[in-house]
Amino acid sequence: MTEQELQNLVMTISQRDFGRAFRHQARFNGRLRTTGGRYLLQSHHIEFNPKVYEQYGIEELVRVIKHELCHYHLHLTGRGYQHRDRDFKELLQKTGGSRYVQPLTEANYRTYRCQKCGSLIQRKRKVDTKRYVCGRCRGRLVEVEESK
Repeated sequence: MTEQELQNLVMTISQRDFGRAFRHQARFNGRLRTTGGRYLLQSHHIEFNPKVYEQYGIEELVRVIKHELCHYHLHLTGRGYQHRDRDFKELLQKTGGSRYVQPLTEANYRTYRCQKCGSLIQRKRKVDTKRYVCGRCRGRLVEVEESK
């Protein structure tokens, strides 16, 4: 999806579901990691994580667009635009936007095997195998492979 297609999609959803025009820029921001999108208070532009579209498709992207448009329209009309505000929660429910985006990144786990008892241990952080031992039998650990 190009940035122009994204802009047109946001404008269409805004007019159709909110009854108001979207007069600012919508763009992809590849630096976003864990969030689906963000509304910028100063410029009123909206940025979206391209991974949402790549991993989950157009349906999830539309739900994220509705979420960010709730922030946008409520902020411009002077109503409660934050996640905790009743106005935001009601508008989000009414338009069918998502409260949370589905997980965008999977943590990389390292797998270790105990040489004595054979048990498998998974850790996100690398383990110093010269310093740490198996918690069950105090056997020596060996890294098996990196897995997702």
